[in-house]
This record gives sequence, structure tokens and C-alpha cells, in this order.
Amino acid sequence: MYLTLNIQNETDPLKSVVLGIAEDQGPPPALEQAYDPNSLMHLKAGTYPKEADMIAEMENLAEVFKKHGVTVYRPELIPGCNQIFARDIAFVVDDLWVLSNILPDRAEETNAIQYLIDQAQPQSIVIPPEQVHVEGGDVMPWNEYLFVGVYAQPDYKNKITARTNAAAVDFLTELFPHKKVKAFALEKSNTDPYANALHLDCCFQPIGRDMALIYPPGFTHPEDVAWISSFFGPDRIFEITRDELVMMGCNVFSISPSVVVSESRLVRINTWMREMGLEVEEVSYQEIAKQGGMLRCSTLPLNRAQ
Repeated sequence: MYLTLNIQNETDPLKSVVLGIAEDQGPPPALEQAYDPNSLMHLKAGTYPKEADMIAEMENLAEVFKKHGVTVYRPELIPGCNQIFARDIAFVVDDLWVLSNILPDRAEETNAIQYLIDQAQPQSIVIPPEQVHVEGGDVMPWNEYLFVGVYAQPDYKNKITARTNAAAVDFLTELFPHKKVKAFALEKSNTDPYANALHLDCCFQPIGRDMALIYPPGFTHPEDVAWISSFFGPDRIFEITRDELVMMGCNVFSISPSVVVSESRLVRINTWMREMGLEVEEVSYQEIAKQGGMLRCSTLPLNRAQ
């Protein structure tokens, strides 16, 4: 029996998900090996997260999923490899499972979920051509829309934080002709976590049925922020602060239209979400967040029921 793949949006009731693992990552990277400015900042400060703390955080999230009846899959262990951010390596839209073209140093992470890929219908697996660079954090299905974060500046090759290129937008437009593909140019910095939107889900996240979190300076074009405000309604979006950006404030994860998982330190954001009628499952994820990603980044949803 094949795995069921069905992702229409960010918030339909979650049935199955791949959750990354934090075991056996190997030693902290050298400064020049840091993939993002958050990691770089904590490496320099001597506050890079400890493996045991990250394992505990991820296991607590797994328990929240199980509490809500979600089937949780985990990658197979690759010794010495950071396998936390399952969203980077693949993503599901509709009934298609797209395998990302990620940083070459991380390609082996896909091998760790091959046992799941093998359980899907072969025709549902999509491997983009080599020139298409795309990661799941930049791809956000929202019903008839497909929101895509992109970096298309001439210095793309010099930005380790630029993960999705213009070719990906064209590819996704062709792959999902029935979707309205809406691309958003993002701000990037290799060294300053306060000036970097690593993925779209680091500066924007739909929640509920008609709400969103947003960090406007993460977008290159003010008209894109205006479009989002008009689309959801200015009273249905919540602007996070610069400090909340570095705490990964937008990177929450919905279990259903009424239940969202968030980091316990995000008091201002969590209060607003509760005021808007959502149930907020709070977890500690601050150590994971030091690596430049949080709840959405570490999860790869396979099936959401409508």
C-alpha cells in the first residue's frame, strides 16, 4: 500500500509528517562551514546548541504530534550528519513529492528518507533538473496559490543563504499549472541574522484559515508586503519584530486550522494567536532555532486531510 500524499495548504488537519532527528550530528561546524548567519552568530558567541538539548526538544515535539493523532516518521540515522531540517530536503504539494536540489554538502540527507520515498507511488516523485535550486522552506502551498520565496540577484552564487532561484519559480509554475504561483523576493545576508530571511517561512507563515505572521523587512519589495496585507486583511496579519525574526518567530507549524505549535518564548506572538481564537501548543525549541530554523523547518508534512 502506497503512502498517501496530500498537501493543499499549511493548516488542514495533519495526518502524517516527517520530523527530523538531532542525534549524532558530529562536532559543531567551523565558522567557515556555517550554513546560515544564526549558526555563525552562536558559534562565535560560544552558545551553539548542544546535541542533547536539541534531541530533547525534537522528542517533545514528536509527543505533541502523537497527542494529536499524527503519524510521525523519522529519517534514518546518518552518523555525523545534521538531519534536523527535514523541510529543506523535500516538500509535498498536492500529491507530488518534490525532492529538493539542496547544498551539495547536504545531499546525503535525502538518502535518510529514501525508505519513505520508496513507499510512495513512483509517478508522484519529482526530481527537478539540475539548474533548479529549491528548498521546501521557500515553497508554501495555500489552496489555489503556491507562494515561493526566491533570490534572483546577480550575486546568487555568493549567497549561501540563497536557496531557491528564479529557475525554480519557472519550474513550479510548469509543474503546477492549476496553481497561481506567487513569488516573493527575499533579503539575504551570509553574516547578519537580523538582515536575513533564509527561507520564506522565516519571514511569513499563514495560520488558521485566513491569518498570517509576517516580518516585512524580510521582503525585498514593499509591494509584496502590501499584497499579503491586502490578501489576508491588515487586521488578520501580525508583524513580528527584528528580535523575533532571529528567534524564528514566523516559523510556527500548524497541526490543524485551530491548533498551532509555537516556541514558548514567543509570548507576544502566542498571545495574539490565542486572541485570534487559535489553540497554541507551546514547546521549547530555542536550541534548534540557533541553527536558523525552527518548527516548520524541521517538519515535512506528507498528508493533510481536508
